[in-house]
Amino acid sequence: MTEPVSIAPATGRLGVLTPGMGAVASTFIAGVLAARKGTAAPVGSLSQLAHIRLGKREEERNPLIREFVPLADLGDLVFGGWDPISPNALEAARTSGVLEEKDLGPISAELEGVVAMDAVFDQRWVKRLDGTRVKTTTDKWAQAEALIADIERFRAENECDRLVMVWCGSTEAYQEASAVHMTIEAFEAGLKANDENISPSQIYAYAALISKVPFANGAPNLSVDLPCMRELAAREGVPIAGKDFKTGQTFMKTLLAPGLKARMLGLRGWYSTNILGNRDGEVLDDPENFKTKEVSKLGVIDSILQPDLYPELYGNVDHVVRINYYPPRGDNKEGWDNIDIFGWMGYPMQLKIDFLCRDSILAAPIVLDLALFMDLAARAGQSGVQEWLSFYFKAPQAATPVPAEHDLFIQQTKLKNTLREWMGEEPVTHSEAG
Repeated sequence: MTEPVSIAPATGRLGVLTPGMGAVASTFIAGVLAARKGTAAPVGSLSQLAHIRLGKREEERNPLIREFVPLADLGDLVFGGWDPISPNALEAARTSGVLEEKDLGPISAELEGVVAMDAVFDQRWVKRLDGTRVKTTTDKWAQAEALIADIERFRAENECDRLVMVWCGSTEAYQEASAVHMTIEAFEAGLKANDENISPSQIYAYAALISKVPFANGAPNLSVDLPCMRELAAREGVPIAGKDFKTGQTFMKTLLAPGLKARMLGLRGWYSTNILGNRDGEVLDDPENFKTKEVSKLGVIDSILQPDLYPELYGNVDHVVRINYYPPRGDNKEGWDNIDIFGWMGYPMQLKIDFLCRDSILAAPIVLDLALFMDLAARAGQSGVQEWLSFYFKAPQAATPVPAEHDLFIQQTKLKNTLREWMGEEPVTHSEAG
């Protein structure tokens, strides 16, 4: 047995704040409310449904994760957030069309009570959206102060003992880190100078960390993966994680690519295209916003297949990603993959995948798990990048200069072993060596 980490108990209420209260956030909130009433199971949530093996297999110790580690109870969650369009979670859910009225009706009053706060919004970063419920000030320092005030008011009015923030907003236009992102001092000076390189998601991240609220980034924007934010998280002792929820097509890639590599089968090309009709699809129809998402999606294959180590198998791969906005499909995204592989003596073969998924249905349990695990990390005294949560992200943020793992199965092992070690159990290696 290892020495357990001291973890404060999950007493009182946990506030979950989501910048962006559209399809993903409203589906997440609705699912938790339904689970509380016992009308729906939290399918897709490791924190609620997964078991964790402890010790050797013959010991047959396999508790549920939520019974093994002191997670917040679903009944203790309180919901809030910001949105530039939707006034509350009920209207957001009905507008997005993810859930049917038979599921929304029994919880409609509770959903309507989750009222969105006015958002920090700048159309320069999401050209396809028109924000109407936004902060009146365009001064970025004032916007940050307004968000900090929102956070504290929500904490007080809802009698929350703790808060977490999970970005569920739209993908922002592509950018690379600049001088304003290098230090806390530079970033704060940039806020006061209205630096054009500071995006709304970065203002939310700053406000959260200053308020000592853990922040997880569910989109591919630059937010907490910036030097200034890492420095701020360390200074304030706050956990951070990101980025970009791993839901549909990239989830399939992190399932399949490890299998091809395990069998030492070669890869010549991987063509991926998507059709999507929700707000996310509309935003990604703009080339600059798509570029942000494309960079996140393209990094997966190389990381898993290690072409530098296996140049004869993976050194000449054409990896192409496309996303097409198609309104009739709504939130029911369809992802097509054509995968050209080769085997013994170089003979070619193909895999073709058509994943008819529901984007927000896959993302909602990720929001729940991140909220609960980020809160757990904070109570365990952890701060900075929580790389053990890379399981949930397309482009996981690394805690060290060594790149994070993308292999889904290695990520799952990392997540469970972290929980084991925090609770004083030995990590599971699956070794049979004496």
